[in-house]
Amino acid sequence: MPMTSPPRFANGSDKLGRQLRQLWQTGVLTLGLILTSGPVLDSVAHAEPTHGIAMHGTPKYPADFAHFDYVNPDAPKGGRIRYGLNGSFDSLNPFLLKGVAPRGLWDVDYGLNVYEPLLARSDDEAFSLYGLIAEWVDMPEDRSSITFKLRDEAKFSDGHQIDVEDVKFTVALLRDHGRPAYKSRITRIMAIEEPGERQIRFVFEDGSDRELPLLIGMLPVLPSHAIKTEDFSKSGMYRFVGSGPYLIDDVDPGTRLTLTRNPDYWAKDLPIKVGQSNFDTIEIEYFRDNTAMFEAFKKGAFDLLPESDPARWANQYDFNAAKDGRVEKLTLQSGLPKGMSGFVFNTRKPVFADRTVRRTLATLFDFNWVNKNLYHDLFTRTAGYFQNSSLSSLGQPMSEVEKKLLAPYLDGIDKEILEGTYEPVSAADARDMRKVMRRAIKDLASAGYGLKGAVMTHLESGRPLAFEFLATSKEQERLALSYARILEKIGVTMSVRVVDSAQYWERRKVMDFDMMKMSWSASLSPGNEQQARWHSSQRDKDGWFNQAGAADPAIDAMIDALLAARTQEDFTAAVRAFDRVLINGYYVVPMFHKSDQWLGLWKRIAMPGDDAKGRPLAGYRPTTFWYRGE
Repeated sequence: MPMTSPPRFANGSDKLGRQLRQLWQTGVLTLGLILTSGPVLDSVAHAEPTHGIAMHGTPKYPADFAHFDYVNPDAPKGGRIRYGLNGSFDSLNPFLLKGVAPRGLWDVDYGLNVYEPLLARSDDEAFSLYGLIAEWVDMPEDRSSITFKLRDEAKFSDGHQIDVEDVKFTVALLRDHGRPAYKSRITRIMAIEEPGERQIRFVFEDGSDRELPLLIGMLPVLPSHAIKTEDFSKSGMYRFVGSGPYLIDDVDPGTRLTLTRNPDYWAKDLPIKVGQSNFDTIEIEYFRDNTAMFEAFKKGAFDLLPESDPARWANQYDFNAAKDGRVEKLTLQSGLPKGMSGFVFNTRKPVFADRTVRRTLATLFDFNWVNKNLYHDLFTRTAGYFQNSSLSSLGQPMSEVEKKLLAPYLDGIDKEILEGTYEPVSAADARDMRKVMRRAIKDLASAGYGLKGAVMTHLESGRPLAFEFLATSKEQERLALSYARILEKIGVTMSVRVVDSAQYWERRKVMDFDMMKMSWSASLSPGNEQQARWHSSQRDKDGWFNQAGAADPAIDAMIDALLAARTQEDFTAAVRAFDRVLINGYYVVPMFHKSDQWLGLWKRIAMPGDDAKGRPLAGYRPTTFWYRGE
């Protein structure tokens, strides 16, 4: 969001600060960004250059590490891996809001295969970054700036050396045309300097956002010599040059993408890359629905299937390849919080503006019936946004640190949420569900609703309590219909509309829905992504993030607190307080989660086993797999 008042330049001299403010006010300085060829601020804090940085504490791996613990450093190179995904794509640009890009180009799960950042994450730490394009990084304790030294050997796939101008070009490109998350980061940069040869420094107004320097390190670096701004901004099927281990090869728009190994990949021997990017070819195929995708997997059309359907997992892995051992059923453990999956209320819609209505409707999801009859009792009810981790507020009474953070908002938070005793309502059986429905009718009455005939109606306006659920798969439709069945019994109408993938994603992007199924993943280091998902400033922006339309000062304050936390204790308290205010807003009908990860894997693909020194926190990473052979 552009600034509306002059920024403070806390690290500069008073005279320089006045000069910069004058530039701002006259329009010379825009979007909070100064591009310079030498130091602008005369008192920028410095640390010592290092190979890696961590959000809290110090990185796990020392400067002389040989490889990450969770890889097989001797994994053979060659062969191919094929992924199957649900949906479609109409763009090859993953950095724009416009269009839908395929997975695997710039992707946490399937790899930074085509484009790369200055620093890259390790997968067995909460949030640590190590030099990739950057040889070293300098981040002072106050986090008011971050400096990178580019590797001399770093180059794009066309052989051009990556230089500081490419980094500057990328920052400007993403600032003007990139996704809102990129713009949000970049507009908080006060100055860009070149303090030395092949060095670039980003200076911030202050270090209050402790995560911001790390996020700047995770920005992609794109080639200034090979990208036209007008092509970048249009989305579409333009093939841009990257610096990653793979090149875009064949593209069948909407259906299939093939990536091939770059034989001249510059970083293949770096410790951060050892044991990864092991395939000569990566194929990504899209399917219109889950049924077609599973049938293709059974026939060997692709190699791995992260399974989410308990019925399939329990009953349908009896095909020939599974029986004779060519396909393995793997149950894996994840060290990450379970996150939230639920039916999200779009609070921009008048029907869901009242928290009492949302809280009441959330009690009417018949989890125990659904789990038993649809999912073989394999799921656990989800209650919070960081469940099964030290960051969760569930079962934890509010601490003194939390009490201080939440002090202005305590009167508006339910007692059981503050005490840590909150659990979502789950009727034990049909008799218990009738009690829940009777209570729901009373609670809706307190919000001004009553039954007129058999229709739950807002008595003052005469408006029926009715809304639409937007679905894009048979599974979503089936789940929604089970919920609609209960709502109908108390006079609430939920119509279920199934649309194709393209229409679904477009309506989701512009917030054109009443209710839909939504999942929010979680990590052990939540940060700026929470701002995109929940901050009031994001309520009226098109995008895929603040679906709920949340606009709560308590949420905003807790996001600020977790971003500013300097110790693990303060960070944990801030995230727990954040968890409490999200639960208290009743933005979702909470669904359920798996305790374990389920993965179907063709045995021609191998992955690091129990002999590995570590495991990714996410359970597994396909970037560490390799081709075993038929």
